[in-house]
Amino acid sequence: MNRTPARISQLFFLLLFLGLFLSTEYRGKDEIPAAVNSFFRADPLALATWLLAVKSFTLLLLPALLVLILTLVFGRFFCGWICPLGTILELVTGRIVKGKTPPWLVGRLKYLLLALLMGAALAGLNLAGILDPLAILLRAMTFFAHPLAGDAARTGWVGLYRVMGESRDHLAPGYSLLHDYLLPFRESSYPLAVLSALLLLTVILLERYGKRAWCRYLCPLGTLLGLLSRFSPVRRSPGRICGDCGECENVCPTVEEGKMPEGEECLLCFACRRGCGRSRVRFWFANPFKLRERPYLPARRFLLGGMAGGLLFARGLRWKSAEARERLLRPPGVRDEAEFLAACVRCGECMKVCLRSALYPAALQAGMEGLYTPLLVPRLGYCEYHCTLCGQVCPTGAIPNLPKGEKEREVVGKAVFDKNHCLPYAKKSNCIVCEEHCPIPRKAIRSRVVESLDLNGKKISLMEPYVVEELCNGCGICEHVCPLEGKSGVEIFGVKDKTPIAVAVAAKPAAKVRGGDEDPYK
Repeated sequence: MNRTPARISQLFFLLLFLGLFLSTEYRGKDEIPAAVNSFFRADPLALATWLLAVKSFTLLLLPALLVLILTLVFGRFFCGWICPLGTILELVTGRIVKGKTPPWLVGRLKYLLLALLMGAALAGLNLAGILDPLAILLRAMTFFAHPLAGDAARTGWVGLYRVMGESRDHLAPGYSLLHDYLLPFRESSYPLAVLSALLLLTVILLERYGKRAWCRYLCPLGTLLGLLSRFSPVRRSPGRICGDCGECENVCPTVEEGKMPEGEECLLCFACRRGCGRSRVRFWFANPFKLRERPYLPARRFLLGGMAGGLLFARGLRWKSAEARERLLRPPGVRDEAEFLAACVRCGECMKVCLRSALYPAALQAGMEGLYTPLLVPRLGYCEYHCTLCGQVCPTGAIPNLPKGEKEREVVGKAVFDKNHCLPYAKKSNCIVCEEHCPIPRKAIRSRVVESLDLNGKKISLMEPYVVEELCNGCGICEHVCPLEGKSGVEIFGVKDKTPIAVAVAAKPAAKVRGGDEDPYK
């Protein structure tokens, strides 16, 4: 195995990425001190698109600013020393049969792709997360690989228990280790899981067209870092492959058709230096005031044209009406849809840590502009009243990291009873499941006694549920626990006004209120 310092660094950061991924999980504690969002906060692409889309700066992305500055000084070191997806590509590239690189893949395409993403961000639509290498890897692991591994481990363990018979108690410590540190906290299946896995597989299969083909020909993060590295004073000498040796060509991960990479293509891995049998290769700092003339970048017109295209592209994707967007159920703390789309990097971390399986990636519910953004689906799960995990792990603050008291008052939507399905209304049958589960201290769902006729025309006293809108935060537990099959008798709908519930109301002790239209504040 190649044990150069760069490879050791790559393996270290890959293991760190995997370790943080496993720790970004509910493990019985309300706080997640270290999460995989650390990588996104050091992601210059996330910083660049945030600045263009939100048009402000957040301290959460300060590490990304540091990486950006270091890139200006040292060059494209992030790709060669840190990027976990790049490390995976280098580990598998030797096992993939190489073919001829198609002409359309080489050259200007990566600049056009980056410009489109930047133009869309400038229009307030941050789509960079869809193609960000960190997000591609994380989504494939979150939506596909980790749930699949968890399901396989649980199924296999059950089978092993049956085989072991009376000796199965000896397996308990092993399962506890898996459950506490490696397996997902809960069983989940996600929409877009297969698409996420296929996207990662496509990136890997691009190795057929050369080592780290994704990094060289398409990756928007790599392209951005490459453009910045053009200003780096770091130079390689000699700048070409020596005619009497050529050893560096065999070890360089980004060499192309006998030409050594320089400037924006060089990953600063120093493999060529270690592989040079004649010790000719060296890296040095040129005088920043006497840098050689930088080669003309033929993609400048494409960058400008791509930016303009991105602006139009972002407008064209927004085919969902304002009324339809208002009906979307976003995580607690998200009040403005446009601001949320500008800040969200579509990493999937909030869905991974959601305690009650309430958050799922959007397909077309939010339009193409909302692809992979989190939506709350109450029939499948609900927002735990005291949980603040999604805000903790969001790398850009698209989901605010709110204190528990504030989060409990945030409004996601409002509950509405469907009188054609709800049992007391439609079947004249008493049911107070939604009221019993409502977590709001003063109960946002209550029941009142009314005189009614059952389906046979007999007079009965019925417990009729109703919603106190001033108290409802739209957590979705009522819709989730409704005993009806299929469609629920109570549903959560998005609202335009997401003013938090009043403190005085939320602070009152719990009480079940029945028997009339009482003042909700009493």
